[in-house]
Parts: sequence; C-alpha cells; structure tokens
Amino acid sequence: MALVAGIDSSTQSCKVVIRDADTGALIRHGRAAHPAGTEIHPDHWWTALQEAITQAGGLDDVAAISVAGQQHGMVCLDRNGNIIRPALLWNDTRSAGAAADLIKTAGAGDAVAGARYWAGATGTVPVASLTITKLHWLVREEPENAARVAAVCLPHDWLTWRLMGYGPGSGTAGLKALVTDRSDASGTGYYSAAGGQYLPEVLSASLGHVPLLPRVVGPLEAAGRTPQGCLVAAGAGDNAAAALGAGAGLGDVIMSLGTSGTVFAVSDTPAADASGLVAGFADAAGHYLPLVCTLNATRVFDATSALLGVDLQEFNELARSSEPGAGGLTLVPYFDGERTPNLPDATGSLHGITRANYTPANLARAAVEGVLCSLADGLAALQDQGVAAERIVLVGGGAQSAAVQEAAAQLLGIDVTVPQPGEYVADGAARQAAAVLTGRFPGWAMDAVELPAQASDGGVLARYRRSAALHG
Repeated sequence: MALVAGIDSSTQSCKVVIRDADTGALIRHGRAAHPAGTEIHPDHWWTALQEAITQAGGLDDVAAISVAGQQHGMVCLDRNGNIIRPALLWNDTRSAGAAADLIKTAGAGDAVAGARYWAGATGTVPVASLTITKLHWLVREEPENAARVAAVCLPHDWLTWRLMGYGPGSGTAGLKALVTDRSDASGTGYYSAAGGQYLPEVLSASLGHVPLLPRVVGPLEAAGRTPQGCLVAAGAGDNAAAALGAGAGLGDVIMSLGTSGTVFAVSDTPAADASGLVAGFADAAGHYLPLVCTLNATRVFDATSALLGVDLQEFNELARSSEPGAGGLTLVPYFDGERTPNLPDATGSLHGITRANYTPANLARAAVEGVLCSLADGLAALQDQGVAAERIVLVGGGAQSAAVQEAAAQLLGIDVTVPQPGEYVADGAARQAAAVLTGRFPGWAMDAVELPAQASDGGVLARYRRSAALHG
C-alpha cells in the first residue's frame, strides 16, 4: 500500500492528510496553527508544517507529497536564498493603490483601456491581492528591498523548495530549484494562463527588473524529491487544489461557502474579463479555473443568528421552516461591502418588509437566499465568460446546512452535488501527489448528496436582482 501526503498551507493553519494512493482512504492527519496577520515571515509556515507532519505520524512511509497553499502572497529572496522581508499575504490590502497605478499606466492614463490590457495579457485585472501589485508596492515603499530581490515565489513554492532540502544560504544554484505550477503562477499577475508562460516585460515594468522565477511544472511532472527520497509534486493554489479534492471536472462549478464565497469552474477555455469580476486562473490538471469571489457568505448567517438570539443549528431550522421566498423578504447581503459586484463601500439591506412577513423564520430564510443569490450572480459572471455549467459542487462550512442545500437547488437552476465534508485543499494536494506517483489522477470514491435542480425558483432571484440593483 503506497501512501501519499497532501498539505494545505492556508492563511490560518497548516493541515496534512496522509492517504492510500490507490483508494484514497484517510490513514492519518495533523494540523498546526499559523500566526494571525497579513504580513508573516515564511519561517512560521515551515515550523507549522513540521508540527503538522509530526502530528500526522511523519513521512517515513510516504511515497509522494504535494503542497497546496494560499495564493498570491509575495515571498522575496535575495541571491543567497534568504528571506528579504516578511511575506505579504493575499489579504494584505496596502497594495490597492499600486494595483490602480498598474491599470492606469497600462492604459496610458485610461483605466478602462488598462483593464482591457491586463485581462488580455494575464487573464486577470490587478487587485491588491495579486503578487505583482505587492511587488509594485515594494518598489514604491521599500526601494532598497526591491533592488535586492533575486527571486520571487509564492507560499506553496517556498514550502515545496524547503521540502526538497533548500533554504537560506542555498545561493543561486538553490534558487534555480524553485518550482511552481500553472494554477498558482496564474495568480501572480505576471503569467499568462492562456499562453502558459511568464510575461517578463510585465514584471520588469512593475518591479524594475526581472528576478529568477520558479520553473512551472506540469500536472503530472515531479518537482524533485525530499532528502529522504519522497517524490515531490508541483503543488497548487488552494482553489485549484480544492477542485481536485472535491472531484470536480470539466463542466463542474465549485461554489464554496466559507467566511467569504467563491465560485469557480473547471473549464477548457481561458477567461479574460476586463470588468475584473472574473479572475482568469489555470487549474491543477491542465485546464482553466475562472473564479469569482464574494466578500459575504457564512458571516451573514453568523450575524443573523446572533440578531435572532439563536445558534447556527436553530438558525438553520428556522430558515427551513419558512416557505421558499421568505414571504417576500429579500436580503441583499453586502454586510462588508462587496467585490462581486465591485461595491466596496456598499452595505446590506432588507427589502419587502410587511407586518405579516417580518418573522424570525422569514428573516433566516432571507439571509440564506440572499447569500445564494449573491453567489448566483457570481455563477452568471462565469457563464458570461463562456463557462459551461453542468453541475454545482457545493463545498465549505456553509454547504453542510440543509437550508443552504435546499435553497441552492431552488435558486441556481443546475443540479447540485454536496460532497462529504473534508479537507478539500489538502485532499486535492494528496490527489496530485498520487497522480505524480502513478502517472494519472486517481478516481477516489466520494460520498455525496445529490440535489436535482428545481424547475422554478418562484421569482426569488429576479426579485433579489431588482433589490441589489439599487446598490449600483
């Protein structure tokens, strides 16, 4: 029985799963926390990884390993392989001004033309999360550090590099061993997902020079080995790994309900959305992964249940006790502003209140429907980019709510699959490790709830869109 390990190095923690390469059976697992913050020294990731591996019983009997990680972060190395400064994570927004500058510069002062350029060149219009905007910020705010940058990599790239025995003091030869994959490279802002190549002229214009960049490794290509001989896969960005972990394929749209919401699809064509709503990423299996992000998902449920004075289980039961449509109540869930649509200063609103429908059950149902309608708009943005959506794969903590599952089948107009709860990102990395070991992606069995699409949503989505349009 060959074993493989999958790692999820997320913003909050590091998780390790060890599975049977043939069946996917979970053998053991481990977890360790990361420090809070949007600026973290990568050594903390390495320490957490070692702790999680120890909790998982070590790697002595593991044949292959893969690291999936948070996307976009900026890890800068000097010519000896030393960390120049703490990494800026995807959720560090200090580079928002740099993003706007990059767009305007590309359009010779015209932001609309600049957005078209970036969408065509890289598939993604710059926002604060992308690596390229953080590098541009570095030039403006820390020019001495920017001048020292000999190599730039992403969080999962750096951990893969460390697993292969490299690290501080490795020098130029060590830097040349850096690797990444298409999915994570496509989130940097200086890689073309459609063309499958770095864009050195873009990087030079943003950083002032072109540092060494990780070699892009193919889906079934090994990156190297650990000093102990364990095969190391290329790794992946977290969303691409989650798609693998959920067993998604062409025609599937993954809808994830966590603190925020994401809607992304496995597609055979790249996306290039000049509006900036859809990010044109690549996936971890040779396809593309156009993605939409919303800011408001399960936190809306948390806030509404707190207002009603109930726990989340009671909130779920209240929502299910209401009829679809919530008696005419419509909640627009822009509690923390919104990214899709791009309304950073928006607030939430409740529409259609009457004395008859203003009940706890209807308010709970309206919260669930509002979040699902918001994600349905993300689905529509993907479809506008030519995505063929044949099935919704519903994942994330919010997906385990029966009220959410029922509303998804009612509102989305597409059959819904809810896989068994799991560590989808770490599991996706484990699938990639198994693929590198065996030469093909495994077809591990997965239990799931199947919910056929309802014929009609009763006009709920149209009503929601009329209410949401008032925020435009």
